[in-house]
Amino acid sequence: MRRILIVGAGQAGLQLALSLHAEDINVTLISARTPDEIRNGWPLSTQAMFEPALALERAYRLNLWESQTPPLAGLHMTLRQPGEPATVHIRAPLESPGRSTDQRVKMAGWLQLCQERGVNVRYRAVNAHDLARLARSGDYDLTVVAAGKGEFARLFERDPARSPFTEPQRALAAVYVHGLQPDPGWPDSHVASHTVTGLGELFLIPALAAAGPCDILFWSAVPGSPLDQWAAEPGQLDPSTHLARTLALIRTYLPDVYQQRCTTVELADARASLHGRYVPTVRRPVAALPGGGFALGIGDVILANDPATGQGANTAARAAAHYLHAIVGRGEQPFDAAWAAETAEAFWTSHGRSVTNWTNLMLRPTPHVQHLLHAAAQNPATARRLAAGFADPVTLDDWFTTPGPAHHYLASLPGRPVTCP
Repeated sequence: MRRILIVGAGQAGLQLALSLHAEDINVTLISARTPDEIRNGWPLSTQAMFEPALALERAYRLNLWESQTPPLAGLHMTLRQPGEPATVHIRAPLESPGRSTDQRVKMAGWLQLCQERGVNVRYRAVNAHDLARLARSGDYDLTVVAAGKGEFARLFERDPARSPFTEPQRALAAVYVHGLQPDPGWPDSHVASHTVTGLGELFLIPALAAAGPCDILFWSAVPGSPLDQWAAEPGQLDPSTHLARTLALIRTYLPDVYQQRCTTVELADARASLHGRYVPTVRRPVAALPGGGFALGIGDVILANDPATGQGANTAARAAAHYLHAIVGRGEQPFDAAWAAETAEAFWTSHGRSVTNWTNLMLRPTPHVQHLLHAAAQNPATARRLAAGFADPVTLDDWFTTPGPAHHYLASLPGRPVTCP
């Protein structure tokens, strides 16, 4: 039986561990935190997962909270100048509903599921030297790193050809809340994105947390802009203060959203907030370990895109499924560094590249993107096609991501002049 070591207990690591175990592969998973520590800790992220990624979870009976989670009917995107009413409204329904489960709930639950189903789970902190020792021990045929932050990320070399940014593109601040009112323009549960030109975006995401259904208020601010109110906070901020800042910014820059939706908002729990910033980075997927051996990276450790397009958890789920099939398909052949690099490159080519190019584009929209967004506001078919791109970003390659195909698509719309440069 093949023996796989996975270090890290996020979306990619846990999904890969559980699905490999279901395929009769011996899996050892190392998590730095226990289920109770995760469940009772600070939020790990924001997230909105779409049907293709959810189906991958469902295939291995990992959809433990699907019946409790608010179904996301689509995306409502608005564009406006600071403090002014929105000039562009895009209502983009999804073909199948999305879901958002607080990762404190999900990762704690999946860790317990690992134990129940027979995955060998070890709770301990490991560093690069520990990892190298484990990889050289002979106890494992393959070592996979799914811990996306800190020391392990530094093991994997930055790929400059695929990483155009050297500074954070957004300052991120999220808080889980109760009491958000429905959108009067679209009462069905959905993700809302309100862009304040030149300053950043506010996302409102219905979700499921430990206390039940809730919402996430998530500012994504251009660094140094008036929306960037968390720059001087090096660690966790008191959640009440965090929420007060969040609401004050909504009241100032999105006054209609505040009046319609936010007047009865309160914290969802005592540790309901998080903030930070990072540089969107693509790293080389195979790391040489101290003293010999290698590790294969997965998820955020090698593909850390900005959350602007909501693809982090979706991409991690797809990567876990891709690695699963590659590992199972390897049979009894050795897992060498060449195979590891080919496996990761195949994922980049089939999915990761499309996600990265689209996300980077949305951070700095070009004229052709602006024309397409205006078209989506006017044309329901374009809006639906845009929503489908959130579910599968590869479908954006042939009409949205680059000017040439965008020009062709805009020209094909009835009664619409060609305005794309």
